[in-house]
Amino acid sequence: MQKYNVSIDLKRPDLAGGQVHGYCAPQFLPVLDAFIENFDGDIEHGASLAVEQGGQTVIDVWGGFADLPTQRPWQQDTVGVVFSNTKAATALCAHILADGGALDIDQRVAHYWPEFAAQGKGDVTVRMLLDHSAGVPALRQMLPDGAVFDWTEMSTRLANEAPYWKPGTSVGYHGLTFGWLVGEVVRRVAGQSLGHFFQERVARPLGLDFWIGLPESEEPRVAKIMPARPAEQPRNAFEQAIATAPESISNLYFRNTGGWRPSGFNSRQGHAAEIGAAGGITNARSLARMYSALSLGGERNGVRVIGHATLERAAEVSSATNEDLCLLVPTRFAAGFMRSMDNRARGLDSASFGRDAFGHVGAGGSLGFASEQHRIGFGYTMNHMGAGVLLNARADRLTQALYGVLARS
Repeated sequence: MQKYNVSIDLKRPDLAGGQVHGYCAPQFLPVLDAFIENFDGDIEHGASLAVEQGGQTVIDVWGGFADLPTQRPWQQDTVGVVFSNTKAATALCAHILADGGALDIDQRVAHYWPEFAAQGKGDVTVRMLLDHSAGVPALRQMLPDGAVFDWTEMSTRLANEAPYWKPGTSVGYHGLTFGWLVGEVVRRVAGQSLGHFFQERVARPLGLDFWIGLPESEEPRVAKIMPARPAEQPRNAFEQAIATAPESISNLYFRNTGGWRPSGFNSRQGHAAEIGAAGGITNARSLARMYSALSLGGERNGVRVIGHATLERAAEVSSATNEDLCLLVPTRFAAGFMRSMDNRARGLDSASFGRDAFGHVGAGGSLGFASEQHRIGFGYTMNHMGAGVLLNARADRLTQALYGVLARS
């Protein structure tokens, strides 16, 4: 496939000296243009973007700075924290176990993790953990600093936590708890940690530069995360709850993070920990490759990750609500993946990546998704977090450009 090599100087004064590199197939140049526009007219500091179609790379670009203050450039092998994009990787581990018959996602969690039945959670199923209806989106008791980096501490606390609602009857984003909830089931069934299982069954077979628990040897390649600047006034109900309702699910999810937010984003301790909801470290190339395999029915270029029938069940909408009890916006979830949440007509935060697709967003704006209809795997990562609960203008600009290309092809 013919591609254009990319070497473009960034024009924004604060990014002087920064460049975008990589390559792009000619028909996808509008998507490359949107990537450049993010640097020229938005808050982008450093980012990567990749798209595969039919198992072949059609876009692979990166640019800007991995650390703006030191002017460290974003290189071809730069990786970074992708926050809740990690949930899709964690969910995929559970579905791989289901595909092999070791796990039934409609079985009670307590069948695999007996301690989890405490405090009225005996009827919670694995599917409820995956689709955010289990009722354990946050912990009520404040976590000591560093607790988030201790797997046993967090899984024990969650096993002993009472649900916020009758499990299975409501939906509330399990923003940080998802990783230990699903990950502990994976650990008990597989007999190895979530991060090791992901490496063995997904990352190595597909050749992904994607880690849930980063080895110290890879640390020099990690981009520095710059958190979003807090808004002067709450922009929406979620931010209002964080500001004014300390006992709310929204506030506890956002603030009771045991050392993760924001000091853990750039710490060696945070990168090394297996934080299965938010701590994954990768780049757009690897996100796109993982989703490319899913867009092709679970197999990419002869490497089978998961059976097509299992994948189809995993990607079906499993829970939906007009007001998520944590995010306070309409949400739609499959079993561990997000489905399109296009709330733009209501003036609310959205995850508008195509109704045919399934994937996940990450805090600050990163995104990965698969489209079986178009045989597309998409990945976008960045290090300057934007405002909003779900996606912001940068990822939305990229997905709109991509679907525009696909509509014309």
